Amino acid sequence: MKSFRKELWFNVPTRRAFINITPQVEECLRESGVKEGLVLVNAMHITASVFINDDESGLHHDYDFWLEKLAPHEPVSQYRHNVGEDNADAHMKRQIMGREVVVAVTSGQLDFGTWERIFYGEFDGRREKRVLVKIIGE
Repeated sequence: MKSFRKELWFNVPTRRAFINITPQVEECLRESGVKEGLVLVNAMHITASVFINDDESGLHHDYDFWLEKLAPHEPVSQYRHNVGEDNADAHMKRQIMGREVVVAVTSGQLDFGTWERIFYGEFDGRREKRVLVKIIGE
């Protein structure tokens, strides 16, 4: 059984963004040499997310709009967490979108459905954050 670990670093210049990180995860898989196993991709910050969905700009716009309705950034005074901070909404958005994904590896490839891709969701950007890629298998 092989084990591989790598951190991907992101510094998103905007408060919120969705970034397709599938190519970086595929590169990690190639580096690992694993042909059959599992890939865990985990946001290592409590105001960021990793999720799987379609890479379609309309969907990303809809996510942004929907999340802002569920957990609006402003007014920041509506959140008790925001005493001295302004990112309570980012914590809630992360809770909705999820912390991590696990993808099967088959014949050295990510075993996706037709339109599935891995995304990094940033909800409190403008600083460095990391994503863990952990691969186990043979």
